[in-house]
Amino acid sequence: MTAEETSLKTALKARAKLEGFEVCRIASASLGADAGEGLQAYLAAGHHGQMSWMESRTYERSAPNHLWPEAQSVILLGMNYGPESDPLEGLKASDKGLISVYAQRRDYHDVIKKKLKALARWLAEESGAEVKVFVDTAPVMEKPLAQKAGLGWQGKHTNLVSREMGSWLFLGSVFTTLALPVDEAEVDHCGSCSACLDVCPTKAFPAPYQLDARRCISYLTIEHKGMIDEDLRAPMGNHIYGCDDCLAVCPWNKYAQTAQEAKLALKADMDLPDLIFLSQLDDARFREFFKSTPIKRTGLTSFLRNVLIAMGNMQAPTSAHREAVVARLGDKDGVVRATAIWALAQIDKEKLQALAPQYRLEETDPDALAEWQKAIGDAHG
Repeated sequence: MTAEETSLKTALKARAKLEGFEVCRIASASLGADAGEGLQAYLAAGHHGQMSWMESRTYERSAPNHLWPEAQSVILLGMNYGPESDPLEGLKASDKGLISVYAQRRDYHDVIKKKLKALARWLAEESGAEVKVFVDTAPVMEKPLAQKAGLGWQGKHTNLVSREMGSWLFLGSVFTTLALPVDEAEVDHCGSCSACLDVCPTKAFPAPYQLDARRCISYLTIEHKGMIDEDLRAPMGNHIYGCDDCLAVCPWNKYAQTAQEAKLALKADMDLPDLIFLSQLDDARFREFFKSTPIKRTGLTSFLRNVLIAMGNMQAPTSAHREAVVARLGDKDGVVRATAIWALAQIDKEKLQALAPQYRLEETDPDALAEWQKAIGDAHG
């Protein structure tokens, strides 16, 4: 490592802090064969569910220099988004919707990408090197790279854990043609702890360090389209967008700090919003209420499905909750109608049975038809 390389690396890390990144580390643009093999095994098992985009460009995803052959180094950046309180406390408010901490604020893609571009522009001007920036949407295996660069390690829940920031770390990367001095990789500090595996309501971990996304609440509420399997609905509780259970329970969070970046400040109306209010949103109000957050990307249909499942899981639903669910029985979308039928069956089966003659069920509406037949059959049982 030359004095010039050391100086540039020091200046780069200082500049990253000025941009608002709490941590900056460097890795080479290669990954071991085990990263690609692990990805292939994950896909072969079908654990990616409906995320077909994971199947495309697997070669490029398996290493940064496969995506961009000229890349020599990857600069990994981390930004803390630690919450002020324990997200698990929100599970007790069953009449409210629980939104993942990262989504209760401005979309981090927008915030971080702007900062990455500023850092990359500075580096290009200082060194003359070529640069490219990536935040989550490109075929980049960020977590293995982050472990290789020393930001943290992939815990038994497959997420990155930092000794300084716990589980609450947004990642971004700058690829460059510069051959920068690399940092030391982090090692696994999970030990015998299995808290993240044990807390999962839907049992989404077939083994430590393995995740079956098809059972993961984050996947189900965000990526999965259509009806959610009945055996997974009750365990979802009041989660309506994402899930932090396995992150929040990690003992390493005792070292975490509250987010400092002003643009990542929590939005007050995103903290446990009322389920009745959410169930009454139309498309325009949905887009307005969740503008600038990641939630709007899931779409109204999937969001209402999630809200109705949460209403069906309430501990003490009122008549107002029942009527809010009834109002969605005639929704234009079959998934929303079907989920409303299931939710009303949980809240008031007699009401559901009484309403059955008012709704004409078509064979072309198989989800709603199946839910009606199952629920009314249960009511007669």
